Amino acid sequence: MRDTPRPEGTLGDFGPRPPQLRPGRALAHTPGASGSGSPHRSDSRPPQTPRGARPSDPDGRPGTTPPVPGRPTSLFVLLGLLGLPALLFALITWQVVADGPLVDLDEATSQALTHPDPFSELLADLGNVPVAVPVLAVSLMYVAWRARSTGTHHWWLPVASAALLMALVPALVIPLKILTDRPGTPVVPPATGYYPSGHTATAAIAYGAATLLLLPWLSSVSARRAALVTCAVLNLGVGFGLVRRGYHWPLDVVASWCLCTVLLTLLWLLLSRSSRRTSAETPSFRTGPS
Repeated sequence: MRDTPRPEGTLGDFGPRPPQLRPGRALAHTPGASGSGSPHRSDSRPPQTPRGARPSDPDGRPGTTPPVPGRPTSLFVLLGLLGLPALLFALITWQVVADGPLVDLDEATSQALTHPDPFSELLADLGNVPVAVPVLAVSLMYVAWRARSTGTHHWWLPVASAALLMALVPALVIPLKILTDRPGTPVVPPATGYYPSGHTATAAIAYGAATLLLLPWLSSVSARRAALVTCAVLNLGVGFGLVRRGYHWPLDVVASWCLCTVLLTLLWLLLSRSSRRTSAETPSFRTGPS
């Protein structure tokens, strides 16, 4: 007699409980019932979680129960890189145009941070077109040479996309400067059109696009991390230098960062899609008898 009696129920009633051992019989060597198809089962019941019975994910791959792990995180990151900066840019622009309370806080922050010195002047100059754009141009030429020499399909697409994005910066920033018509800080000569910061946008797109294009060609993880850190330090330095020198209000810099985050995210999505398409079109060579 078994120590633990089996609960009453119908013959087809079973649940996800562990198998019950019987005296004198080893479970691992118990032959299954006739026609069961499994040598380790004592009846003809199907497996509790058959692989073929698992529902497929939205892409049709069997054996995965949606939601697929990792995809919600990627979606949240994507929304954070697109939606949140766009929303923040719209909020800052509204406050600048309406001369809202955020502008008063911005002016007070600028008064506390502004202290012109040679170092802040040097940092601000890193956002000049003659400095930032040549860095991007050299990166574009290097990536184009590497991609073409390796026979990459559509090797020109990433280079052309980054160059087009750089050309779009003045086309986006100049109309915003005219529409907002924000005056400058007390340090600069009396004028308007300081929002958003053109130097910040130039540096963000030039250094950011160059980093995105170079990342796939860097062989080690440490090199890729160094490239990302260098890009972040350069852009933070440009923003700090512009505010410290008094060339721009802090909100001018933050708004440009928000706008460029959206643009660089779109470029990153385009480069990722192009990379996946290139990998799919690359033929795989197999060795063996034909």
